[in-house]
Amino acid sequence: MFLLIPAAGVGKRMGAKGNKLLLPLKDKPLLAWTLINAEKSQEIEWIGIMGQPYDFEEFKKIIDQLSLTKPITLIKGGDTRQQSVYNGLQALPAHAQKVLIHDGARCLATPELFDRCGRALDHCQGLIAAIPVKDTIKVVDEQKTVIDTPNRDYLWAAQTPQGFDVNLLKQCHDQGLQLGWEVTDDAALLEKCGYSVQIVEGEETNLKVTTPIDLTIAEFILNHR
Repeated sequence: MFLLIPAAGVGKRMGAKGNKLLLPLKDKPLLAWTLINAEKSQEIEWIGIMGQPYDFEEFKKIIDQLSLTKPITLIKGGDTRQQSVYNGLQALPAHAQKVLIHDGARCLATPELFDRCGRALDHCQGLIAAIPVKDTIKVVDEQKTVIDTPNRDYLWAAQTPQGFDVNLLKQCHDQGLQLGWEVTDDAALLEKCGYSVQIVEGEETNLKVTTPIDLTIAEFILNHR
């Protein structure tokens, strides 16, 4: 199993001046925690990190300090997550057949979640980790007036990792590029191309660190593991 980690963004909502994956969580950068859990996964054999070249020196320091045993490749990212994943797919080893895409800011995903997603790819072409929605969701219009209340029995909150057949995902990315589609995750490309995407049970603690309060919550979770 091959893993791609988009890590080319800037933490605007975090208030960070640079890459939020370099912000400290306890005694390590956010990215380090993601790599530690990927290293412990039994399914993952290779890791690619898509980032901006000006961050590569810091990425290399993190990798060296962790003394990871799995091969890691740094890949030039794009201006959007979609472009970064596209670049990552082109950089995969030629023999790669299955790939997991995992946001580096979801630094608390466990090795067991990576393994569960990796094994599930033996039985489907595309999947996402997700958890059932607990809150009642409201659909609103431009004036923030409620226009619908969907049945939450059918609502799941998408997480990462998301897993795919490599050739199929490349095909969907190529089609998205040709047609000018802009999506926020790779599963949406498969959906727009008419392919089914399966759900794999995610983890309540697999939060995406986006705002300063998320850092506090993440530290609390780490302290209780």
